[in-house]
Amino acid sequence: MRKINFAIVGCGHIAKKHAEGIKHADGVNLLAVCDTIASNMDPYVKEYGAKAYENFDEMLRNPDIDVVNICTPSGSHAPLAVKAANAKKHVIVEKPIALTLSDAKLIIDSCKENGVKLAVLHPNRFRPAMIELKKAVDQNRFGKFSHANATVRWNRNQEYFDQAPWRGTKSLDGGVLMNQAIHNLDLLLWFMGDIEEVYSMSATRLRNIEAEDVSTGLVRFKSGALGVIEAATTIYPKNFEESLSIFGENATVKIGGTTANFIEHWVMEGISSDSVLQLKQSIDNNPYGKPGHQCIIEDMVQAINENRDPIVSGEEGIKALQLVAGLYQSAEKGIPLKAKDIE
Repeated sequence: MRKINFAIVGCGHIAKKHAEGIKHADGVNLLAVCDTIASNMDPYVKEYGAKAYENFDEMLRNPDIDVVNICTPSGSHAPLAVKAANAKKHVIVEKPIALTLSDAKLIIDSCKENGVKLAVLHPNRFRPAMIELKKAVDQNRFGKFSHANATVRWNRNQEYFDQAPWRGTKSLDGGVLMNQAIHNLDLLLWFMGDIEEVYSMSATRLRNIEAEDVSTGLVRFKSGALGVIEAATTIYPKNFEESLSIFGENATVKIGGTTANFIEHWVMEGISSDSVLQLKQSIDNNPYGKPGHQCIIEDMVQAINENRDPIVSGEEGIKALQLVAGLYQSAEKGIPLKAKDIE
C-alpha cells in the first residue's frame, strides 16, 4: 500500500507538531509545506525534505498531495479548507475548526460535497487518562450524571500575545475559550454529551487584547446534568491547572495536573482501591502516551484506507465551537441561551 502524502499550510509554532506527527506515523510522508514567508519553510525543507510553496493554489495543483493540514490562524481556516476540499484533498484542520459556526459548516459541507475526509485537531482525546475515563463513561460506571467541572487556569502573558499581530484578535484568534480552553471543552462534551443551555460571563482583565482573558460559564446538558466552566490566561506567574471533574450517582473522577494528564481522584462503585492504584500507577508511568497529533494523522490514514469518517470528524469538531459560540453570545447578551438559538 502506497504512502499517504501530507502537506502543511502555515509554518508557525503548531506546524512543528504536525511535522513530527507525520514523521513518526506509519505509511505517511511530508511532501510539501506552504507559507507566505519563505524563511518559515526552511526548517521543514531541510529537516523533513518537504517541497516549499509560497502560493497555496500552486501547492494544491500537485496531484501527489493526499492530505492538507491547515495550521494557519483560526480565522483563516475556512477559505483554505474549502480550497483544499475543492482540489479533492483530504483535510486536517487545527483547533478550532473555525471561529464561526457558519464557517465551520462551510468546511464540513465542502468536504462532503467533494468526497474527502475531514478531521479536527483535538488531540487530548488520546491522552491515556482520558481514554480510561471515556471507557468508564461508555460502560455507564457513573450511572446518572450529576454535574461536571471544566477548568483551565493558565498563563499567557502580554509577551505571548505581542509575538504576532493576530493573537488575541476576535477575527483571527479569539480569547481563552476559543484558543486555550477549547480542548478541555471538547473533552467535556465527549464525556457529558450535547448541550441544552448555556450562561456565561467573560472579561478582558489583564491582557491588552480584543478578546476575553477570563471566562466563567454554566451549562445544562441535554441529559439534565449541569456543568461549570472556568477558563483564564491571567494566572500568575505560570500555568497552574487544567482539570476535568465528573460527578455521578456511582462515581467521582478528577483528571488534573498542569495539563490534565493525571488521575487525581477516581472512586467508582465496584472498583477496588487496589485496581484504582494500579490504574493511577499505569497513567503516572505514561501520562502523555503517543502524541495526539500523531494519533490524529494515523487515524486519518486509516479513515482513508477504510473509507470511514475520522474519529474527530467535522461533526465532532463543531460541537466545541458551538459551546464556545454560545458562551460568547450569552456573555454579550447577558442572558442564558438555548442551544437552538446559538448562531
